[in-house]
Formats: sequence, structure tokens, C-alpha cells
Amino acid sequence: MAVPKSKVTKSKRGFRRSHDAISSTAYVEDKDSGELRRPHHIDLKSGMYRGKQILEPKDD
Repeated sequence: MAVPKSKVTKSKRGFRRSHDAISSTAYVEDKDSGELRRPHHIDLKSGMYRGKQILEPKDD
């Protein structure tokens, strides 16, 4: 059975948990429509992805 050899200090525990923090979601401005969208995602307003029409554009 695995048993810790010594106590893990608060500092070491904090170093390990530093990667667990929730980061804010990234948004980029679309070059064509100027709308904010997630990187590597379809622009839902125009339906374009990497210069190709993927979805039908939404009618306002």
C-alpha cells in the first residue's frame, strides 16, 4: 500500500495546483464580420469557417 514518505508542504501543494485554475475563455474578432467568436470555431452569424461556408447564415 502506498504511504507518503513525508508531509507535502503548502508550497509544494500550491505548485501542483497552479495548473488547476480556471482560465478565462478566449475570444477573437472575426476578420470578415467583426463579431467575437471562439478560436477554431464556426462563426455562427455568418456560418463561415476558415473561408468556407459551413452553415446557412442566420437571418436577422
